[in-house]
Amino acid sequence: MSIRPLHDRIVVRRTEEEQKTAGGILLPGSAQEKPQQGEVIAVGKGQLVDNSINSMFTNGLRPLDVKVGDKVLFGQYAGQTVKIDGEELLIMKESDVLGVLE
Repeated sequence: MSIRPLHDRIVVRRTEEEQKTAGGILLPGSAQEKPQQGEVIAVGKGQLVDNSINSMFTNGLRPLDVKVGDKVLFGQYAGQTVKIDGEELLIMKESDVLGVLE
C-alpha cells in the first residue's frame, strides 16, 4: 500500500539514532527519545492559496519547499504517526518542518 499526502502535507520516515549514551551504555527502547529528524518519502501537490490575492501561483497552489529525499528536522510533537505496511511513518504539514539538512 502506498500513501499520497494531500495539499501541503508530507510523509516522513524517522531516521534511527544511536542507541548508546556517550559513555557507551545501551539504552532500552523505553528510555530512548524518538528522533526528531527523518527523510521525506512523499509530498502533496502544494498549499492552497487564494488566487484573487496572489495570482503568481499556478492553479491556486503554492509548491512545497521540501521534496522527496530531503532530510528534515521537526519538532518533538510534530505530525501524526500512522502505520503503513507495518512501518511507522509521520504525516505532517510542511510548516511543521524546522529545517532541511544539507
